[in-house]
Amino acid sequence: MKTPLDPRHKRRQKIVENLFKIDFHKQRIDDNAKTILSHKDFIDKKIESAAPEFSIDKINKADLAILRLAVYELLVEKKQPPKVIIDEAIELAKEYGGDSSPSFVNGALGNIKL
Repeated sequence: MKTPLDPRHKRRQKIVENLFKIDFHKQRIDDNAKTILSHKDFIDKKIESAAPEFSIDKINKADLAILRLAVYELLVEKKQPPKVIIDEAIELAKEYGGDSSPSFVNGALGNIKL
């Protein structure tokens, strides 16, 4: 069973924090976030097609950071089963997002074509 102290969960938390803060001002970010951002155009197109009612600039910044990480893990990295990635994204949305974030992230990721 996954715990909040799971090293994979802690790693994802750090990546989400880096992806979140880069949207506000240029800061040093870790290599994981840099790698994800190198695929930003591809990832953002997938997010826009999965959640067509929201443009990228209208999505809550915390939700966007979580979605970018999850889409990267689902479509580029492909190291974990999709169910694990989606479950982890929902947990991150509960931690960092608003009340509707978990359902929004779940719905958007459910629309991603693997």
